[in-house]
Amino acid sequence: MTQTGVTAVETYEPYPSLALALLVGLLIGLEREQSKPATDDGRRGFTGGVRTYPLFALLGATASLMQPTYGALPLFGAAMGLSLFLAIGYWRDAEQGHVGLTSEASALLTFFLGALAASHGLIEPARTRIFVVASIAVAATFLLSQKTQLRQFSAKLSRDDVIATVKFLLIAVVVLPVLPNEPHGPYGALNPYRIGFMVLLIAGIGFVGYVAMRLFGHGKGLLITGAIGGLVSSTAVTLASAARAKQTPQLAAVSALAVVIASTIMFVRVLITVAAVEASLLPKLAIPLGAMALVSLIAVGVMAFRDGAHRNEVTNVELTNPFELRKAVQFGAFFVFILVASRWASDTLGEAGTYLTGLVAGLTDVDAITLTMSNLVKSGALAPAVATRTIVIAVASNTVVKAVMAVTLGGWAFGRRIVEVSGAALVLGLGLALAL
Repeated sequence: MTQTGVTAVETYEPYPSLALALLVGLLIGLEREQSKPATDDGRRGFTGGVRTYPLFALLGATASLMQPTYGALPLFGAAMGLSLFLAIGYWRDAEQGHVGLTSEASALLTFFLGALAASHGLIEPARTRIFVVASIAVAATFLLSQKTQLRQFSAKLSRDDVIATVKFLLIAVVVLPVLPNEPHGPYGALNPYRIGFMVLLIAGIGFVGYVAMRLFGHGKGLLITGAIGGLVSSTAVTLASAARAKQTPQLAAVSALAVVIASTIMFVRVLITVAAVEASLLPKLAIPLGAMALVSLIAVGVMAFRDGAHRNEVTNVELTNPFELRKAVQFGAFFVFILVASRWASDTLGEAGTYLTGLVAGLTDVDAITLTMSNLVKSGALAPAVATRTIVIAVASNTVVKAVMAVTLGGWAFGRRIVEVSGAALVLGLGLALAL
């Protein structure tokens, strides 16, 4: 909303605030009207529906408008009166065997949303207040309308799932933000925040995969995880999938397919990054990386067809704790080793050229070297052919590392598939890059 729009809202107050309260009440009331079962005589429950909830919201808004003159007493009295009304309704419903607080809670929320819509000085400017009230109302309506779906989802969860979620959130929200974001250790390669973020990323992708398997089944869940994870880090997908395959050998085939999907997306992601920074590199780079992506895409189709029957048979696999911190830390330590080894190689061998830089950088990440090469070409400091080959070398280096990780951490049954696809993609991609 523009500044002019905000001024118009303030000019016509209190009508816009009352209209917002009315709309909030109508939105929640419509959902309650549809959800609340009818009684024998055709009436809806005691707390009402599409007419009653707008009245609750307008009651809150009216009480809030009276605050500048009468203080908090009208709002407090209205809230107490509504609470008494709802308590009587709950008692009557309980006598009839209908026990639940959803309607009562939504009625109180509607009342206070109406009060918030008409408040001044609490949330300013008016644009922010409108969005806050509307957002809460939409979120509440969504929760109310998803009763069946949420219960079905909850039925699929166990206590271990809840504990795992809390662990994940503890690391993400409490621990990670307080880690120092500065270099430490040998060669300044150890950045606690970046290492913690990688640990969280690896554990998070494993956790997303677990949730997806719970929702969509083992096969579809892991494939969705591979597609989503490939947008962020195909290496992290490889680590998480290797852990899953090692822990549950029945999932080795579909876990490998998830890795190949993530790698396919990684090739495309590099091309998109180059196109965004220096589009002149795209024609030549698209040949080797496009070929590698094509090989991976064909492999996805072959693996999906070949292992389809096996994937559909995997239905009774027992899934364990999706957030095992010890394993995530082990994976993080593996990344730290690669980081230090990369810096050591660069420091010991000196500046052996741009290609060596790409080879070393690709051991852990392809995005940084891709951006660096694209910017050098854009500034005229590097020949496009050299930058193209360097990016391909970095991608190849990263692909080799993922294949090694797959075999080392996931076992041969899992890693063999990754090695086969990676080898075919590397031979074709490097051959085309050298021919440029």
